[in-house]
Amino acid sequence: MILTLRALGVGDLATAVPALRALRTHHPNRELALIAPRWLAPLVDLIGGIDHLVDAPGLGPLPWTGPPPEIAVNLHGRGPQSHRLLLATRPRRLLAYAHPDAGHHDGPHWRDDDHEIDRWCRLLAWYDIPTDRTDLALHRPPPHGVPTGVSIVHPGAKAAQRRWPPARFARVARELTGRGHRVVVTGSPGERRIAAAVARLAGLPADAVLAGETDLGDLAALVAYARLVVSGDTGIGHLATAYRTPSVLLFGPVAPAQWGPPPDRPWHQALWAGPQAPTAADDAAPHPALAVLDVPQVLAAVDRVQRHRPALLPAR
Repeated sequence: MILTLRALGVGDLATAVPALRALRTHHPNRELALIAPRWLAPLVDLIGGIDHLVDAPGLGPLPWTGPPPEIAVNLHGRGPQSHRLLLATRPRRLLAYAHPDAGHHDGPHWRDDDHEIDRWCRLLAWYDIPTDRTDLALHRPPPHGVPTGVSIVHPGAKAAQRRWPPARFARVARELTGRGHRVVVTGSPGERRIAAAVARLAGLPADAVLAGETDLGDLAALVAYARLVVSGDTGIGHLATAYRTPSVLLFGPVAPAQWGPPPDRPWHQALWAGPQAPTAADDAAPHPALAVLDVPQVLAAVDRVQRHRPALLPAR
């Protein structure tokens, strides 16, 4: 048994796909279990090759009742808490970044500036497990129950500082509609108010607001068959990368060098104004690096990604 830990969110799991696939390929005859929140189960199924999902919403007590795993792999963080959680399962071997405070002296040293995909590929490479950082595609689900060919505007994000102003998203949505796009506005149930405001300001019909009405499997299908994704949220951005759906992603405060799409794919555009001078602290306002991005920049990026739209990948 190989026990892996990645108890985070959508974008976090999507960036770990090359590492999870490498583990599956390197150990084809061993069971592969993933510790992650249960609500990510639809995405786990779309990755493929994972035999068991162990429900854990974070780094609390682990509900592990199985035998000690042969190998435990920390794809969650640098430790020590995540290291100790895995070590409590008494694995024969732990693959993780070195952290002496957790009693783990093996493994490479953590680098803060790694891209999140490369971070886990580099970890496995240190243990002589080959990885392919481009292996990001997910299985394409059937489009049952979701509209196809739509342009997705996703205005929400976990942190308020990562949310571009709704009025600007609305101006983008209105312009896209004028160009013949069918625009829908997505988000979590907690983001429905923001999504509704964007739709209202853009003059979209009420049924264009899908926030809170799609589970993760539905959202993946929506992105898989979409015309375009525009968002400041890296979770849906990584879904767009997985399905080769043209995307325009707005970054701030974190740079795309750490969380952005592959730079060699011109149908994904990451907009980043670079570090900006700090302003008065306001946790409810967009970060200055995000606030400086304007609507014409986003629309110009839309033009660029639409020119480079790739052919659909074959269903995995």
